[in-house]
Amino acid sequence: MKSFDLLNQVHEIVDKASNQAAEYSGVLGSIKGFIVEHFGTNGLYAAYLVLAVFVLVIVSRLAKITLSTLKYLVIPAVALAFLATFFLPYSFVALLPITVTFCSLFLLFKG
Repeated sequence: MKSFDLLNQVHEIVDKASNQAAEYSGVLGSIKGFIVEHFGTNGLYAAYLVLAVFVLVIVSRLAKITLSTLKYLVIPAVALAFLATFFLPYSFVALLPITVTFCSLFLLFKG
């Protein structure tokens, strides 16, 4: 009986998702039609180019944030926890949250 309820819930979720996708594809189709009608095919190519550049900028910013987090937070925190295991009677797992907090606070106050 529970599997039947779960199957109904999945079916409802899939129906909602397909309705949302149809709604967004209709909006995108009307935007594409508007661009072609007013600016022609070259305008559509320009819109695709602007959209691609916008997506590329967002992806590059996210990559930069991710790499900065690794460089200034994750690697120093893991290294500090590893080194602290040699000098303190605590395990790596117990020290890691402390070192992550310390590195986070350091980055907050550093600016």
